[in-house]
Amino acid sequence: MGFARTCSVALVGVEGVVVEVQADLEPGVAAFTLVGLPDKSLTESKDRVRAAVVNSGATWPSKKLTVGLSPASVPKAGSGFDLAVACAVLGAAERIDPRVLADIVMIGELGLDGRVRPVRGILPAVLAAAHAGYEQVVVPECAAAEASLVPNLSVLGVRTLRQLVAILADEPVPDEEPDDPGRPDPLLAGLRVPGTGAATGMHTAGAAQHDGHDLADIVGQLSARTAVEVAAAGGHHLFLEGPPGAGKTMLAERLPAVLPMLTREESLEVTAVHSVAGLLPPGKPLIDVAPYCAPHHSATMQSLVGGGPGIARPGAVSLSHRGVLFLDETPEFNTQALDALRQPLEAGHVVIARSAGVVRFPARFLMVLAANPCPCGRFSLTDDFCECPPSAVRRYQARLSGPLLDRVDLRVQVDRVTRAELTERGARGESTEMVADRVRTARERAALRLTGTPWRTNSEVPGRELRSRWHARAGAMDEAERNLERGVLTARGLDRVLRVAWTVADLAGHDRPDARDVALALQLRTGVPRGVPMSIGAAT
Repeated sequence: MGFARTCSVALVGVEGVVVEVQADLEPGVAAFTLVGLPDKSLTESKDRVRAAVVNSGATWPSKKLTVGLSPASVPKAGSGFDLAVACAVLGAAERIDPRVLADIVMIGELGLDGRVRPVRGILPAVLAAAHAGYEQVVVPECAAAEASLVPNLSVLGVRTLRQLVAILADEPVPDEEPDDPGRPDPLLAGLRVPGTGAATGMHTAGAAQHDGHDLADIVGQLSARTAVEVAAAGGHHLFLEGPPGAGKTMLAERLPAVLPMLTREESLEVTAVHSVAGLLPPGKPLIDVAPYCAPHHSATMQSLVGGGPGIARPGAVSLSHRGVLFLDETPEFNTQALDALRQPLEAGHVVIARSAGVVRFPARFLMVLAANPCPCGRFSLTDDFCECPPSAVRRYQARLSGPLLDRVDLRVQVDRVTRAELTERGARGESTEMVADRVRTARERAALRLTGTPWRTNSEVPGRELRSRWHARAGAMDEAERNLERGVLTARGLDRVLRVAWTVADLAGHDRPDARDVALALQLRTGVPRGVPMSIGAAT
């Protein structure tokens, strides 16, 4: 009888569980049994592993073979267990010393010819192995850079099973023929599969800058530009309402470039989610800029918050974690899908319960809503261009529920661009670089104030903490509190006004919010003029 064991990782959302892969050989009729709650793709690994072992020059044992995946109560999915299963079988057959395999974590899919193919979720799987105390992992060669992002861990990247067997058996490592340089790498095929819910209009802030998107391209819109700056500095949600062609989409597309670079911890969080979704940019294993996600208004609830058949996959709210989620033509979205955003907006994560288990994805994003004032888009309190009946305008505006809008900190009316503004020559607005410098300074000031707490931006701080630990100047909140008594603001709205006021104070360089900072925050929150200029510089 032969026995060997090694380890792999089962992913549940973006969290990993180390799985012990055990192989047992007994005399009897040749058979291959795989146990431990495998899914269909994992059950098919029996044929892939047998062909890969034979085509790698090893002998397949002609005995009764049982492979167990422990703990057996955790569902296992995907083809990332192939490499561990093959090595456990070879260890039980004494082709490899079983003692060498015991403390190694192996992740990778095997081709029939023995090549090791990458799988999704390499980074969260390696993170789980490191947290479990393992010190060495084996991954596909093309995924070694992604696995190396985890510190204090020895990463071995292999291209074929034959190479790995030689390394583990302390034999000369064979040279593999390189692929033709002019042809795409076949090992990377399958990581970005169409139809998996990943096509959500993704790009990064770096891509936006490379495409020439600059805030200086925005004509006029001083109020909206101020709101974008405040949103970026404090992580506040933003609602832009205005006629078509006024620049709502242009403002949203330029917002990610204003956000600061991600910290190391944030980069690992974002990269882990994108690795599970198969959206990592080629040649760049670490995402260090704020992601941008703009799903179409026909998106379903599952594509927004996550889910799908079988093991739940991350949705748009998770793919935009630490970045921007832009919902253009928001009233055209499904009402239930929009209301499903309430929980992640408050909690910073989304919990998806399915029969196969409960999955938790991170979802701390900056949401930008854009909407026309009516179906034709020309409704205005000052003009009479709109041809929609009042009932149609009310129905259209009622598609955005009050509880959802109550979670939006900034609401700005984007006015129609005039001919004079559009044809004016000479001075342009501030560039993205200038605004980004102010935003970075404001965030540093907020982070210094919040040192020793689990929060880093003003939007994350609970209202009770703001009211008890960080006070505005005496009398600064009087007007906001009167709005609460009159019913203009809810209790949540009052807390959000205070958060925005702290962000305005950080941008203006104030140690605490004063009455003008709170007035500007109220103006941004309610859209009602408060007698202060819609400009941070003018408010100082």
